[in-house]
Amino acid sequence: MKKWLLVLWCTVFSFLDILSQLPLQKDTTHYRYLPEITLVGKYSRSDLQQMPEIVGMSIYAGKKSSLLVLKNVEGNLVTNNMRQVMAKIPGIHIWESDGSGIQIGVAARGLSPNRSWEFNVRQNGYDIAADPYGYPEAYYNPQLQAVQRIEVVRGHGALQYGPHFGGMINYILRDGSEFNKPVQVETEQTVGSYGLYNHFTGVGGKAGKWNYYSFFDHRQATGYRANSRYFTYSGFGSVTYRPTNKLSITLEYMRSHIRSQQPGGLADAAIQMNNRQSIRARNWMDIEWSTLALRSRYDISERSRMEGKIFGLLGDRNSVGFLPSGGINVVDAIDPVTNSYAPRNVNIDRYRNIGAEWKWISEVNIGSVSSTISGGLRFFQGNTNRLVADGKGSTGTSYDVSVAGDIWTRDIDFNSRNYAAFAEQIFRLGKKWLVIPGIRYEWLEGRARGQNTIQNGVPVYLIPQSLSRGFLLAGIGAEYHVSDRAEWYANITQAYRPVQFADLSTPPGNDRIDPSLRDAEGFNADFGIRGQIHKRLYLDASIFYLFYGNRVGTLLEQDVNGSFYNWRTNIGSSRARGLELVLDYQAPIRKNQSDWKWGGFISYAYNDARYTRLQTTRIINNQLTKLDLRNNRVENAPEHTLRTGLNLQYRKIKLTGQYSYVSGVFSDANNTVTPTANGQNGWIPSYGVMDLTLSISVRKNWSFRTGINNLTDVVYFTRRAGGYPGPGALPADGRTGFMTIGYKLSN
Repeated sequence: MKKWLLVLWCTVFSFLDILSQLPLQKDTTHYRYLPEITLVGKYSRSDLQQMPEIVGMSIYAGKKSSLLVLKNVEGNLVTNNMRQVMAKIPGIHIWESDGSGIQIGVAARGLSPNRSWEFNVRQNGYDIAADPYGYPEAYYNPQLQAVQRIEVVRGHGALQYGPHFGGMINYILRDGSEFNKPVQVETEQTVGSYGLYNHFTGVGGKAGKWNYYSFFDHRQATGYRANSRYFTYSGFGSVTYRPTNKLSITLEYMRSHIRSQQPGGLADAAIQMNNRQSIRARNWMDIEWSTLALRSRYDISERSRMEGKIFGLLGDRNSVGFLPSGGINVVDAIDPVTNSYAPRNVNIDRYRNIGAEWKWISEVNIGSVSSTISGGLRFFQGNTNRLVADGKGSTGTSYDVSVAGDIWTRDIDFNSRNYAAFAEQIFRLGKKWLVIPGIRYEWLEGRARGQNTIQNGVPVYLIPQSLSRGFLLAGIGAEYHVSDRAEWYANITQAYRPVQFADLSTPPGNDRIDPSLRDAEGFNADFGIRGQIHKRLYLDASIFYLFYGNRVGTLLEQDVNGSFYNWRTNIGSSRARGLELVLDYQAPIRKNQSDWKWGGFISYAYNDARYTRLQTTRIINNQLTKLDLRNNRVENAPEHTLRTGLNLQYRKIKLTGQYSYVSGVFSDANNTVTPTANGQNGWIPSYGVMDLTLSISVRKNWSFRTGINNLTDVVYFTRRAGGYPGPGALPADGRTGFMTIGYKLSN
């Protein structure tokens, strides 16, 4: 493998060196890339579009990619219902434990959906997760009413965006460039079940060399379950200036504040008895998130352009709640002796990040071979300050993160630094073949230091941990164009998951870190066919293979003196293989056609995700026993995922029905079937959910949308949690409804 990497590295950079010395030659075949794709979907009623070979500064040829046009999505965008939004992306597994839509958890191919942390989550091309390498959880996601499109790239996309096993999710917000007038106002008012109210207003326009867009969004509800009320406030503003036809400069700022009550988990029997109940009334989460970015693009010529961006993030994630060591079976009640509740745990994370990226793309010709080169550089620096006070918080019931005596049990600083460079090239071999090799070099450093606990009133500090390393990732993709609208594609690309902050800060005493602890590493591979069939049917069918090696975990070990300790180390590997298929039929829009139109889709994925090696230790008959869970199924990896839908349209009235089925999954690597009493481990049963949406356009300015989610009121859950926001099984929402009225005003 290392020899192959070295050969690929030398080959690509040899081409770059040669091309830099050759004059550009004119060719009758001239490939123009699209700086933006705001027109994609304008004349199509489908929300799923095929990504062009090149968009802006990025190469998508040969990659497993999907483009979702949000204005064509028929579903509940107000509460970010990803079951509907991503229905046509096969194999996407969604945690539906947060009906508010605040915490979006998606994954694919046997990866964990936990706050989408196996994906590189971006907004307008820059990072918005807490820390993409040390703590990649996406606590903030943009309001979907302001999103123009969502780009989802898997596998081969790691070369351009980062090393993540899942790939990349990029939310592209509206910027006003699609407007034709100086001022256009769009507003939507939504009401729904369980106190749902949403106000959204966006203002944008274009005049001369300027275009701008801003929005304000507020959402609140009491929630489907008891103790699940929430509110969100978010605002965004961007302005773009184009002093010349070649140069554009964009400045944008986003601010979000979210507060939600966490109803906690339940035992399985309690969910079947009443899935709306809650036995936790004092658990809260509060998130404040701000991003600032300066982006600039410059067209060097018709065949070459570059882009630079500088971005920063300030985020605070605070939580307070009663999470006893006894788990869900311990009742949170007033103590008759003290006549008050027990003190709560308080957790505060502060994220302060800054980064910069530069990308360049150009068309060049070597003899008769036309090609496109893309390259880029990246810098990122992040700091996370984590404060924890176990059992020292307030005894109240409302949101309150004050701590008795202002004494924190843990006060740890995590720091990460990242430098990266990538190069990728499309070789067009004739009119049908494309070969796309690429490489990415990553240098990463992670540090952890600070107070880790207090014993007998004395602070105990971490032994400062530092881990720096460099990675060379490589991949290659290919396309063969069967016709102008259909193509075979294939790719294989390396990926890795860095050692996380938590892996560098195990508690002292009975916890130890393996000095040879390594990052997880592996690869993604795809082979498939996609394209339009008879201009009405879109097909994307592929097989995939994902290898995930050097998984990090904890083993129970025993010293020579007989004492036990937890050993943080690499414990095993897994692989996922299967099929992903989507068929999307939409009758074409033509003049003088019937007032009736219809369409439908089928999205299906088969996923066989198993551990190829997984060490574990248990105490059996007072003896430490080592086991290998080889061939066990990977947790949270459904074998079958099916989503299908049908839409019927008469003039401006459209009715859409959707059905989603997800097969049962294990919640732990031990493949525990019988649920434990605390609900934290056990089988998660399969479920099927129906959604119905009706939309009506009235003239050019007014719109109306209403819908029912979980039409048949199915009782189900998709997640078990050992800690916050559980513990226990977390029920999904039952039947809920919404109604939205929209109005557009142009000046």
